[in-house]
Amino acid sequence: MAMRKALSALLLSAVSCAPPPEPTTDSAGSYVDFRTPGEVQAGGVRMIQLQEGYRVWTKRFGNAPMKVLLLHGGPAATHEYMECFESFFPKAGIEFYEYDQLGSYYSDQPQDQSLWTTERFVEEVEQVRKALGLDKDNFYLLGNSWGGLLAMEYALKYQDNLKGLIVANMTADFGKYAAYNAKLRAELPADVLAKLGEYESKGAYTDPAYQEMVVREYYGRHICTLPEWPEPAARSFKHINQSVYAYMQGPSEFVPGGILKGWSVWDRLGDIRVPTLMVGAAHDTMNPAEMEEMSRLVQKGRYLFCPNGSHLAMWDDQEVFMNGVISFIKDVHEGRFP
Repeated sequence: MAMRKALSALLLSAVSCAPPPEPTTDSAGSYVDFRTPGEVQAGGVRMIQLQEGYRVWTKRFGNAPMKVLLLHGGPAATHEYMECFESFFPKAGIEFYEYDQLGSYYSDQPQDQSLWTTERFVEEVEQVRKALGLDKDNFYLLGNSWGGLLAMEYALKYQDNLKGLIVANMTADFGKYAAYNAKLRAELPADVLAKLGEYESKGAYTDPAYQEMVVREYYGRHICTLPEWPEPAARSFKHINQSVYAYMQGPSEFVPGGILKGWSVWDRLGDIRVPTLMVGAAHDTMNPAEMEEMSRLVQKGRYLFCPNGSHLAMWDDQEVFMNGVISFIKDVHEGRFP
């Protein structure tokens, strides 16, 4: 799932994007004409109270009939690496919400391991949906990596509340992910493999030298292939909650073995009946062939392939990724899907 803490040396300059022109929407008003609850406005930021008593961070962009909730990866990374949507969704007239899940940097971070279950995160998403007023006529859920896993689980329980589903760069079976990850690791240079093995035999997964090697040798090939990582992506990796990540995913990208080990909804994909877009990428840590197959296993599926993309194809194959996602949302919303 590849949401590890990035090294400070990789906190490089952001990709610059000129601000898009402000679009107009329906009779509800212009895209920027919106308020969040309360008298004091905070640029769309809203802390949503959960039934457990904790709060999670959300930020609204826009006022439009097509509404997307973004689910970040990790587990326990942040919305920050998804800030690139700000350069594309507004000019497409799509209202969207950035969101830090519980345990992530901008939300509450309780020290309670019993909270870190897929089932509880599904219920959290449902609480956020209700608080934001999203429904089956306008609600699109987009998840990347762990967020894609969470999006599939949400759809299997609450798809009656969805207009459309987008699963980006996440297979439906943790074992398949682990196997493909092992295949990609085996393609690394022999000296790198030997050095990684030295650290792993000692359990030294948090050693800065080990982490630097993983980032340099593996992440640059399969997480984000841009020669300079965009600042929002580097910032997000810096802010990951390592304890939640390790508990759920495992101590290393190469040792997937947290509580998600054994997870699979592969045989349940046929139960997903809402329009669904599966996104795969040529250099991803997830097998793009599996993503294509998943698009055929759901009842109403479409596949988007990013030929130059990796796990963060929203960055390194940006035009293909964003054009495909936006086209899917508009086709569903305007009745042109499948």
